[in-house]
Amino acid sequence: MKSEKGIDEPVDPYLPQNGNRGYRVSRYELDLTYKVHSNRLTGKATITAVTTEARSRFALDLAANLHVTKVATNGSRNTKWLHRNGKLIVTPAQTVPAGGALVLTVQYGGAPKPIRSVWGEVGWEELSEGALVASQPNGAASWFPCDDHPSSKASYRIAITTDSPYYTVANGALVSKQTRASQTTWVYEQTEPMASYLATIQIGPYERRSLGSGGVPMFAVHPPRLRAPFDVDFGRQPQMMDVFSRLFGPYPFADYTVVVTDDELEIPLEAQGLSIFGANHCTGRRWSERLVAHELAHQWFGNSLTLGQWRDIWLHEGFACYAEWIWSENSGGHSAHQLALQAHQGLSRKPQDLVIADPGPQLMFDDRVYKRGALTLHALRRRLGDDKFFGLLRQWTLAHRHSTVTSEQFTDLATHYTDEPLRRLWDSWLGEKTLPPM
Repeated sequence: MKSEKGIDEPVDPYLPQNGNRGYRVSRYELDLTYKVHSNRLTGKATITAVTTEARSRFALDLAANLHVTKVATNGSRNTKWLHRNGKLIVTPAQTVPAGGALVLTVQYGGAPKPIRSVWGEVGWEELSEGALVASQPNGAASWFPCDDHPSSKASYRIAITTDSPYYTVANGALVSKQTRASQTTWVYEQTEPMASYLATIQIGPYERRSLGSGGVPMFAVHPPRLRAPFDVDFGRQPQMMDVFSRLFGPYPFADYTVVVTDDELEIPLEAQGLSIFGANHCTGRRWSERLVAHELAHQWFGNSLTLGQWRDIWLHEGFACYAEWIWSENSGGHSAHQLALQAHQGLSRKPQDLVIADPGPQLMFDDRVYKRGALTLHALRRRLGDDKFFGLLRQWTLAHRHSTVTSEQFTDLATHYTDEPLRRLWDSWLGEKTLPPM
C-alpha cells in the first residue's frame, strides 16, 4: 500500500505507533457486550470527527487480536478497510474535504487482552471475577478503535451489556441501567473531554455506596468484604478533596469514584473521574494513603489538564507526587519541605542520567521523574512563596481546564508571579541531568 503523508508520520516520538493525523475526534459512542466467564467482547464504535485535511484514507488504533467485521463511513458501507499491525486503515468511497464531517462506524469482536509495551501490559485485563481497564499510556486500543494519543480528547457514551450479577462502572454519569433476563445494560455519559487512555470499564462483584455529603459527591465501589477496611484507608478522602480544591482550584468533574478490585494490583490505576486500587491497598491500616492522595490529584493534573506530548509526563506525575507532600503537611504529617529533603537525599544516591523535561520513552514512568518533578515544584514554591505559588496552581488549572497542556505553558505562566527570572530554575531542575542542590 502506498504511504500517505501523515498516516505513517508519528504524532509523538515516544509512542510512534499511536495516534493518527487528518482528523479530530469530538465524540465516541461505544455499544459493547462482554461475557465475563468466556472473556468475549463484541462492540460497535461510532466515532464522530472533523477532518483537518482532505485525504483518501484515515487510520484508527485497534489491537490486532480484535477482529473487525464491518466498517462504514458517514453511513456508507461502500468503505474499504484494512486491519493490520494495530492499525485500522479506512478508505471512504469519496474523499472527505478538509473541515468535513467524518463519522466512522466500526463493528468488531474478540477476546480482549492487554497490549504489551515497554511499560508492561496495559489495557483490558481479566480479573479473577470480572475485568478492569487501565490504559496508560497506549492500552485504549485493546478494547475500542480510537485515536490513541492524549492530545486527542473527546466526549464519550459508553454502553456495556454484561452478566447481571456484576456491577459495572465506566467514566461519567450513569444515565440508564436496564436488566433483561440474565444481562444488564449500563450506559454512562462522560461529557467533559477525555483522552482515550483515561477511558475505563470496571466489572466485578461490587457494591456501590456514597461517601458522605461533602462539596464533591464521592463514591466507593468494592467487594462487600472490603467495606470496613475501605472506611479506614479512604476515610480521610473528603478532607483530601477539601485541601486540594482549596489549593489547586475547584474539582474539575461532577463526582469522584474509587474502585477497589477483589484482586491485588501492583499499583493504583488512573482514569478520568475514577481511581482503581487493588485489595492489597485496602488493609484497614492507612498504609496506602499517600497513593490515595496521588490518584486524587491526577483528576486535576493528568485528567483535566492533559499533556500534549508524553515527554511532558512530569506535568502529571511530578504534580501528583507533590500533592502527596501537600496532603502530608495539611494532615499532621511531615511538611512538604521535610519530604522534599528526604526525596532529594534519595535521588542523590541514584544515577543522574535523565532529563525530566524529556526523559525518553523508556524512563518516562521512572520514579526519578516523579520525585524530581515534585522537587521542581518545591523549588518554585520556595522561590515564589506560598500565596503566589498556590495562586499560580489555581490559575494553571482554571486557564487550561479540560484541555491539553505543555511544559512551556506552565513555565510561561509562572513568569507572571515574580519579577525575578526563573530560567535558571527551569534549566537546572528540568533541563539538566545533574541534580541541583536544594
